[in-house]
Amino acid sequence: MPALSALLLVLAPGASGHAQPIRPGEQVGPPVGQAPAPAAAPAPAPTGQVTIESDRQQADNVTGIITATGNVRIVYPDQRVVATSRQAQYFTREGMIILSGDVDVIQEDGNLLKADRVTYMVEQERTLAQPLQGQQVFSKLLIQTTPQVKPPGAPLQPLPPPLR
Repeated sequence: MPALSALLLVLAPGASGHAQPIRPGEQVGPPVGQAPAPAAAPAPAPTGQVTIESDRQQADNVTGIITATGNVRIVYPDQRVVATSRQAQYFTREGMIILSGDVDVIQEDGNLLKADRVTYMVEQERTLAQPLQGQQVFSKLLIQTTPQVKPPGAPLQPLPPPLR
């Protein structure tokens, strides 16, 4: 299919090897709070490869716009993201991806974004999510905090009284 190969060439120039799709909920590292396994293999180098599945794909070489429509599923292993929508457009000249229609973006770490339209600026790594008129965007974020280490000999803080 020319559109698919054109899309992969545009999104992954010089990609060496094939990245494996990451499924929503699949865990790559150890659970939060656990130390990584000793002598873990280094993370693979980013490939820039993106996999797109959809009912239809087309590329317009004049405008530089690649469009996927119908049951769109995008897997971006370098960013550990899986996105689904009704339509996706990649604007090659602007470095912008627009997902529209029942957009779900799932990151491997558990972050989730649901909107009607999501615009992603590739170079800036910026995202803008917009709802249908009269509705809201939904986000579920995993906020990890760095535990504070007390210096040796520092007094412990007393625990608050239990709630009754």
